Amino acid sequence: MTARLIDGKAIAARLREHVASRVAALGFSPGLAVVQVGDDPASSVYVRTKDRAAQQAGLRASSLRLPAGTTQRDLLATIETLNRDDGVDGILVQLPLPSGLSPHAVIEAIDPAKDVDGFHPLNVGLLTEGRPILAPCTPRGVMHLLDTMNVPISGARAIVVGRSSIVGRPMASLLLAADATVTIAHSRTRDLAAECRRADIVVAAVGRPGMITGDWIKPGATVIDVGINRLADGRLTGDVDFESCAAVAGAITPVPGGVGPMTVACLLENTVTAAIRRRG
Repeated sequence: MTARLIDGKAIAARLREHVASRVAALGFSPGLAVVQVGDDPASSVYVRTKDRAAQQAGLRASSLRLPAGTTQRDLLATIETLNRDDGVDGILVQLPLPSGLSPHAVIEAIDPAKDVDGFHPLNVGLLTEGRPILAPCTPRGVMHLLDTMNVPISGARAIVVGRSSIVGRPMASLLLAADATVTIAHSRTRDLAAECRRADIVVAAVGRPGMITGDWIKPGATVIDVGINRLADGRLTGDVDFESCAAVAGAITPVPGGVGPMTVACLLENTVTAAIRRRG
């Protein structure tokens, strides 16, 4: 392996310490409410992780678990109650939702000032304009990794493989705001390998294990693997073939231990930002 390993676990720990110091200086504890509908095991793990991290940082974390049969009306009523609660600074609805519930309607119901996931159309619009306030946590975490590792972004060629509204599109907007020349690639992109080989920064967020291999990577490029895929034998792997890419890249994130920890840390950071803005 020739690439520098980007240790997201260590970088996220330092960011959480920074958030905790900000909270300690505020004189109050920002409130984070996480809403989970149903009992999906993966979602339950994520919610517990977020709760534990929030409490360790000095935030007031509360989890609302609603039954899988919750109606759209009842879920929206719950969100409206949280919108009106002055003790709640951040609202996060754990996705995916059970079938029959509209994630778009739910996200649009959240007060944009409390939208710590950064998915509300108002926050998406600000991000697209280059004025992010509450940006989606995973793309924000990627930018923090690049900044911490002193990866040059301004003027660099960056490719984002994946165009989801959760990672791909906001990731491209943040890179563009940092003056990168950005390509968004997807399943219909012609000669995807050639597009990747032109990039100084490759962000993989497509959800296909091991899709990006070393012969797709420009020597010395920075490779950020956002993908988390569970294989048949239970192992977690990313969208990048780590061994072959690490032999070519200048820096690379592992899976697990790369981008994942940053998502939770940036959720805490967004909650503190929302609390300060709401309270002046």
